[in-house]
Amino acid sequence: MHEHVVGIGVSPVLSKRIKLQINDEDFDPYVETYWTLLDLLRDELGFTGTKKGCNEGACGTCTVLLNDLAIKSCLLYAVQADGQKVLTIEGLESAGELHPLQKAFIEHDGLQCGFCTPGQIIASKALLDRNPNPTEDDVKRALAGNLCRCGCYNKIVESVLAAARALGKT
Repeated sequence: MHEHVVGIGVSPVLSKRIKLQINDEDFDPYVETYWTLLDLLRDELGFTGTKKGCNEGACGTCTVLLNDLAIKSCLLYAVQADGQKVLTIEGLESAGELHPLQKAFIEHDGLQCGFCTPGQIIASKALLDRNPNPTEDDVKRALAGNLCRCGCYNKIVESVLAAARALGKT
Protein backbone atom coordinates (compact mmCIF):
# COMPACT_ATOMS: atom_id res chain seq x y z
CA MET A 1 0.00 0.00 0.00
CA HIS A 2 1.43 3.35 -1.05
CA GLU A 3 0.87 6.28 1.25
CA HIS A 4 1.33 9.90 0.31
CA VAL A 5 1.25 12.47 3.09
CA VAL A 6 0.52 16.12 2.36
CA GLY A 7 3.03 18.75 3.40
CA ILE A 8 3.42 20.59 6.68
CA GLY A 9 0.97 23.39 7.30
CA VAL A 10 -1.95 21.79 5.49
CA SER A 11 -5.23 22.02 7.33
CA PRO A 12 -6.56 18.61 8.39
CA VAL A 13 -10.06 19.98 7.77
CA LEU A 14 -9.27 20.36 4.08
CA SER A 15 -7.53 17.02 3.66
CA LYS A 16 -8.90 13.50 3.67
CA ARG A 17 -7.36 10.08 3.36
CA ILE A 18 -8.78 8.04 0.50
CA LYS A 19 -8.16 4.56 -0.82
CA LEU A 20 -8.03 3.74 -4.48
CA GLN A 21 -6.47 1.28 -6.84
CA ILE A 22 -4.34 2.74 -9.61
CA ASN A 23 -3.02 0.41 -12.29
CA ASP A 24 -3.71 -2.60 -10.05
CA GLU A 25 -1.78 -1.13 -7.09
CA ASP A 26 -3.42 0.03 -3.87
CA PHE A 27 -2.86 3.60 -2.71
CA ASP A 28 -4.14 5.42 0.37
CA PRO A 29 -3.02 9.03 0.02
CA TYR A 30 -4.13 12.07 1.94
CA VAL A 31 -5.69 14.46 -0.54
CA GLU A 32 -6.78 18.05 -0.38
CA THR A 33 -10.54 18.14 -0.89
CA TYR A 34 -10.18 20.58 -3.78
CA TRP A 35 -7.69 18.43 -5.75
CA THR A 36 -8.91 16.87 -8.93
CA LEU A 37 -8.11 13.28 -9.73
CA LEU A 38 -5.74 14.68 -12.36
CA ASP A 39 -3.90 16.71 -9.70
CA LEU A 40 -3.54 13.62 -7.53
CA LEU A 41 -2.35 11.39 -10.37
CA ARG A 42 0.17 13.78 -11.91
CA ASP A 43 1.36 16.11 -9.20
CA GLU A 44 1.19 13.93 -6.13
CA LEU A 45 1.63 10.34 -7.31
CA GLY A 46 3.79 10.84 -10.41
CA PHE A 47 1.53 9.34 -13.08
CA THR A 48 2.58 11.97 -15.59
CA GLY A 49 1.41 10.03 -18.64
CA THR A 50 -2.00 11.52 -17.93
CA LYS A 51 -1.72 15.01 -19.38
CA LYS A 52 -3.14 18.33 -18.21
CA GLY A 53 -4.52 20.20 -21.19
CA CYS A 54 -7.48 22.54 -20.95
CA ASN A 55 -8.35 21.63 -17.32
CA GLU A 56 -12.02 22.11 -18.30
CA GLY A 57 -12.94 18.68 -19.72
CA ALA A 58 -12.89 19.84 -23.33
CA CYS A 59 -9.71 18.30 -24.73
CA GLY A 60 -9.56 14.75 -23.33
CA THR A 61 -5.81 14.67 -22.67
CA CYS A 62 -6.51 13.74 -19.05
CA THR A 63 -8.69 10.73 -19.90
CA VAL A 64 -8.35 7.75 -17.56
CA LEU A 65 -10.54 4.75 -16.88
CA LEU A 66 -12.50 4.88 -13.64
CA ASN A 67 -14.05 1.48 -13.00
CA ASP A 68 -13.53 0.73 -16.72
CA LEU A 69 -15.32 3.89 -17.92
CA ALA A 70 -13.46 6.66 -19.73
CA ILE A 71 -13.59 9.88 -17.71
CA LYS A 72 -11.84 13.21 -17.84
CA SER A 73 -9.82 13.26 -14.65
CA CYS A 74 -9.71 17.07 -14.54
CA LEU A 75 -13.47 17.10 -13.87
CA LEU A 76 -13.52 14.68 -10.92
CA TYR A 77 -12.41 15.55 -7.42
CA ALA A 78 -9.88 13.07 -6.07
CA VAL A 79 -12.12 12.42 -3.05
CA GLN A 80 -14.82 11.21 -5.46
CA ALA A 81 -12.45 8.43 -6.57
CA ASP A 82 -12.33 7.02 -3.04
CA GLY A 83 -12.73 3.24 -3.21
CA GLN A 84 -12.54 3.22 -7.02
CA LYS A 85 -10.30 1.55 -9.60
CA VAL A 86 -8.27 3.82 -11.91
CA LEU A 87 -6.30 2.89 -15.04
CA THR A 88 -3.81 5.36 -16.52
CA ILE A 89 -1.67 5.00 -19.62
CA GLU A 90 1.15 3.68 -17.42
CA GLY A 91 -1.02 0.72 -16.47
CA LEU A 92 -1.54 -0.54 -20.02
CA GLU A 93 1.80 -2.20 -20.56
CA SER A 94 2.18 -5.62 -19.06
CA ALA A 95 5.47 -7.33 -18.16
CA GLY A 96 7.38 -4.79 -20.23
CA GLU A 97 5.17 -5.41 -23.27
CA LEU A 98 3.19 -2.56 -24.83
CA HIS A 99 -0.57 -2.98 -25.13
CA PRO A 100 -1.78 -3.63 -28.72
CA LEU A 101 -3.27 -0.11 -28.76
CA GLN A 102 0.10 1.40 -27.90
CA LYS A 103 1.78 -0.71 -30.59
CA ALA A 104 -0.85 0.23 -33.17
CA PHE A 105 -0.47 3.95 -32.47
CA ILE A 106 3.27 3.59 -33.10
CA GLU A 107 2.97 1.35 -36.17
CA HIS A 108 0.20 3.38 -37.82
CA ASP A 109 1.51 6.86 -36.96
CA GLY A 110 -1.45 7.62 -34.69
CA LEU A 111 0.56 10.29 -32.96
CA GLN A 112 2.56 13.31 -33.92
CA CYS A 113 3.55 15.40 -30.93
CA GLY A 114 2.15 12.72 -28.60
CA PHE A 115 0.49 15.07 -26.12
CA CYS A 116 -3.05 13.81 -26.78
CA THR A 117 -1.98 10.20 -27.29
CA PRO A 118 -2.42 8.87 -23.73
CA GLY A 119 -5.99 10.19 -23.58
CA GLN A 120 -6.73 8.90 -27.08
CA ILE A 121 -5.40 5.44 -26.20
CA ILE A 122 -7.27 5.22 -22.90
CA ALA A 123 -10.55 6.34 -24.53
CA SER A 124 -9.91 3.77 -27.28
CA LYS A 125 -9.38 1.05 -24.69
CA ALA A 126 -12.76 1.84 -23.16
CA LEU A 127 -14.31 1.51 -26.62
CA LEU A 128 -12.58 -1.79 -27.45
CA ASP A 129 -13.44 -3.24 -24.05
CA ARG A 130 -17.14 -2.78 -24.76
CA ASN A 131 -17.03 -3.17 -28.56
CA PRO A 132 -14.13 -5.37 -29.76
CA ASN A 133 -15.09 -4.94 -33.42
CA PRO A 134 -15.88 -1.23 -33.91
CA THR A 135 -16.62 0.48 -37.18
CA GLU A 136 -14.82 3.63 -38.24
CA ASP A 137 -17.87 5.63 -37.11
CA ASP A 138 -17.83 3.88 -33.72
CA VAL A 139 -14.22 4.95 -33.23
CA LYS A 140 -14.94 8.52 -34.28
CA ARG A 141 -17.87 8.75 -31.86
CA ALA A 142 -15.86 7.24 -29.00
CA LEU A 143 -13.02 9.70 -29.54
CA ALA A 144 -15.17 12.78 -30.21
CA GLY A 145 -14.22 14.21 -26.79
CA ASN A 146 -10.48 13.87 -27.41
CA LEU A 147 -8.80 16.64 -29.37
CA CYS A 148 -5.63 16.28 -31.43
CA ARG A 149 -4.11 19.65 -32.13
CA CYS A 150 -1.78 18.12 -34.73
CA GLY A 151 -4.75 16.84 -36.74
CA CYS A 152 -3.80 13.14 -36.82
CA TYR A 153 -7.42 12.00 -36.66
CA ASN A 154 -7.30 9.66 -39.68
CA LYS A 155 -4.18 7.96 -38.34
CA ILE A 156 -5.70 7.71 -34.86
CA VAL A 157 -8.81 5.99 -36.23
CA GLU A 158 -6.62 3.72 -38.35
CA SER A 159 -4.57 2.85 -35.25
CA VAL A 160 -7.63 1.94 -33.18
CA LEU A 161 -9.05 -0.25 -35.94
CA ALA A 162 -5.67 -1.99 -36.31
CA ALA A 163 -5.55 -2.60 -32.56
CA ALA A 164 -9.06 -4.08 -32.69
CA ARG A 165 -7.91 -6.51 -35.39
CA ALA A 166 -4.80 -7.40 -33.39
CA LEU A 167 -6.79 -7.94 -30.20
CA GLY A 168 -9.26 -10.10 -32.13
CA LYS A 169 -6.43 -12.46 -33.05
CA THR A 170 -5.25 -13.00 -29.47
